Amino acid sequence: MAAVTDRINGLARRIPTGVVWAGATIPFVWLVWAAATNQLGADPVKAIELKLGLWGLQFLLASLCITPLRRLGLNLLRFRRALGVMAFFYIAMHFLAWVVLDMGLRWDEILRDLYKRPYIILGMVGLLAMLPLAVTSTNPAIRRLGPARWRRLHRLAYVAAMAGAAHFVILVKGWPAEPLLYAGAVAAVLLVRVRLPRPLRA
Repeated sequence: MAAVTDRINGLARRIPTGVVWAGATIPFVWLVWAAATNQLGADPVKAIELKLGLWGLQFLLASLCITPLRRLGLNLLRFRRALGVMAFFYIAMHFLAWVVLDMGLRWDEILRDLYKRPYIILGMVGLLAMLPLAVTSTNPAIRRLGPARWRRLHRLAYVAAMAGAAHFVILVKGWPAEPLLYAGAVAAVLLVRVRLPRPLRA
């Protein structure tokens, strides 16, 4: 097991972080192309919203997995920033797709939707929780805050993940398996993050 872990860590060290940044933009580029070529079905706006939201939740989950994996010996820490920032990007685009494409910037209808559909408020809570994380994702911000304060602030990622999972579960009617699986994955990752011991520092 240790040999496999060392091999993965060695491979990860050779992968430039730019590869992760570039790879994370591929779904968005594909979505723009699919929308431009009418490949998103009868309701392209809903398809855009759903895909952006799902990708945002997936990247957020991936970023939250970095710490448990590190405690198990896999050091992918250098990719966490890219995953977290891209999670914020997709979730922000999900929100903008709803406001601009779906609601057409009709603020009276947006307010009515917030009243009628509380899951939208949950989604906005998740987005707002991620905003300070995105703003403080740079090295100068980490130095200004200090490592301890920065780590405490970035626990807001837990709030964002729980809000995002709840948003998805309530959004999809009929209790299908997919949103429940995402909610279970979020719960499992957060439980593992809390319960796994921290690695000993040299």
